[in-house]
Amino acid sequence: MPSRPLTLMAVHAHPDDEATGTGGVLARYAAEGIRTVLVTCTDGSCGDGPGGVKPGDPGHDPAAVALMRRQELEASCEVLKISDLEMFDYVDSGMAGWPSNDAPGSFWQTPVQEGAARLAELMRHYRPDVVVTYDENGFYGHPDHIQAHRITMGALEMSGLTPKVYWTTMPRSMMQRFGEIMREFGEEMPEPDPAEAAALAEIGLPDDEITTWVDTTPFSGQKFDALAAHASQGENIFFLKMGKERFGELMGMETFVRVQDATGAAVPENDLFAGLR
Repeated sequence: MPSRPLTLMAVHAHPDDEATGTGGVLARYAAEGIRTVLVTCTDGSCGDGPGGVKPGDPGHDPAAVALMRRQELEASCEVLKISDLEMFDYVDSGMAGWPSNDAPGSFWQTPVQEGAARLAELMRHYRPDVVVTYDENGFYGHPDHIQAHRITMGALEMSGLTPKVYWTTMPRSMMQRFGEIMREFGEEMPEPDPAEAAALAEIGLPDDEITTWVDTTPFSGQKFDALAAHASQGENIFFLKMGKERFGELMGMETFVRVQDATGAAVPENDLFAGLR
């Protein structure tokens, strides 16, 4: 056992991403006495403004949105008992194909080496035992998620550290259920065109390719409350419509694919820290 505390570092793109994919593990491992470090890469300024005002619409103030979302992120971190929050404050690049992708200073336009060097410095400081981020497609193709993946993998190489490394994912069996769940809560599901349907079919992994299944059911209430802390984005957070009890039933398992490991822990595993304690 190392003399320093075991440390989990999660690298996310926007305020609210920490709760969606990793809220359960962040809460669980904090409760187990593990140091939890959240790195949020962008300011979230392409999110909804007060009253649901969309980016580019009259009255949308990116600076005000960024400030509001920082406050919401800090509230989420308090709910999840995150030990350390680090914000890079790169400008939110927006969804794929938005003009904001090309804006100077946006995260998508930031050289990977620059972002990786900043993150490598944090890695050397915190010396994480486990690092979690997105896969090379950012799970669903969001430019900032892809960039977060790129700087994380670059930072690991720069730092020379060898933590266990995981990418967030979703079992395809659960992805297939999402359409049913959304209809259950009255969400209209437009029929995607063939290209969109093919892209959606590639999200997540076949169940037997998922290496790590972490049961976070006892912490699903915290995860729900962390998502709810991002109230300004509530229109975009479908899961809040479920209510806490149903949310806990459906969202109690967080899944990952392990891409780097020096412990030799067998897979499938049910603990990100398997082999480390």
